Amino acid sequence: MNELKIDLENVNPIVLWGPNNEYFEVIKRQFPKIKIVARGTEVKVLGDDAELNAFNNRFKEILKHVERYNSLNNNDLEHFLGASVSVQTEGEGGDKPQGGGGEPIVFGPNGIVVKARTANQRRMVEGLNKSDILFAIGPAGTGKTYTAVALAVRALKNKEIKRIILTRPAVEAGENLGFLPGDLKEKIDPYLRPLYDALDDMIPPEKLKAYLENRTIEVAPLAFMRGRTLDNCFVILDEAQNATDMQLKMFLTRMGPSAKFIVTGDITQIDLPKKQHSGLHTALRILEDIKGIDIIYLSGEDVVRHKLVKQILKAYGDIQ
Repeated sequence: MNELKIDLENVNPIVLWGPNNEYFEVIKRQFPKIKIVARGTEVKVLGDDAELNAFNNRFKEILKHVERYNSLNNNDLEHFLGASVSVQTEGEGGDKPQGGGGEPIVFGPNGIVVKARTANQRRMVEGLNKSDILFAIGPAGTGKTYTAVALAVRALKNKEIKRIILTRPAVEAGENLGFLPGDLKEKIDPYLRPLYDALDDMIPPEKLKAYLENRTIEVAPLAFMRGRTLDNCFVILDEAQNATDMQLKMFLTRMGPSAKFIVTGDITQIDLPKKQHSGLHTALRILEDIKGIDIIYLSGEDVVRHKLVKQILKAYGDIQ
C-alpha cells in the first residue's frame, strides 16, 4: 500500500469539504478502494498506485476549481467526479464511466465549469477534433445537446469560427408557425428553448444578448437553413430525428469549407407524422463509412439528469 500527501494551503477546507463534511463523504464514496484522511491543511491518501493516480487527477481538478472560485457544490462535484455521484445510493459503485478527469470545455458565468462528464461525452469532444461532422445519438438526458453547445461556445471563444448557428425542426407546428401569436422570434422561441438554456449556462447574459442581436449566435428553425452556405461557423442541428430525409440532406449540404457540424438526435422520440420517415435513420446508415464524419452513440450510462431519469428511460424501453 502506497501513500500520497496533498497540500491544501491554497484552499479553504470549509469550502472544499462542504457543510458537515458533506463533500468529503461524497469524495470518499467515489473512491472506496483507498483510505482518505484529512487533517488541517493536508490530505493523506493510502492505496495502490492505480487508485492513487485516479484520485490525484480528479482531486487536483477540484482543488483548482476551489482555488479559482472559492466555492464548490454538488453540481461541481458531479462535473469533476462523474455522473455516478448522483446515483451512488443505488449501489452502482465507482467503476462507471467518469468524466471528472477531462479538461473543461468552457467556463461559464458564476463559476460554472462545463466539461465532458461521461466516457461518451468525452468521445464527442475527441471526435470533433478529428472530424468536421459529428453525429451524437442517444436518449434524453445524456448531455448530447449540452456538450455540443459547449463545443460551439469554446470554438467561438477561441476564435476558431466567427458564428454559431443552432437549429431544430419545428415539427410540432409543421414548420408553419404563422398561427402562433407574436413576431418571428416569439413564434419560434418555444421550439428552441433548450438551446437558449444551454447558452445561458455558458455565456454572460449581456454578452449573449449582444451575440444574438448581431447574429454572432443565430437560433432558427431548420426550414430557415434552405438555400444558405454556412461557412466559418459552428452549426448544431438538434432533435434531428424529427427531420425528414430531404431536410437532413438539405442541412448537411449547407456546409462551407471552414465549418463544423454537429447533429444530435434521439431515435426513440420521433415526433413526425406516422407515415413520415425520419431522415436520421437514413443518414446514420449511408454516412457511417465516410471519412470525416464521426458517429457517437450515447446510452443510459451517460444520463446526467436526476437519478430517476435513467430508471424512467429504462421503464419506457429507451435504454436497456
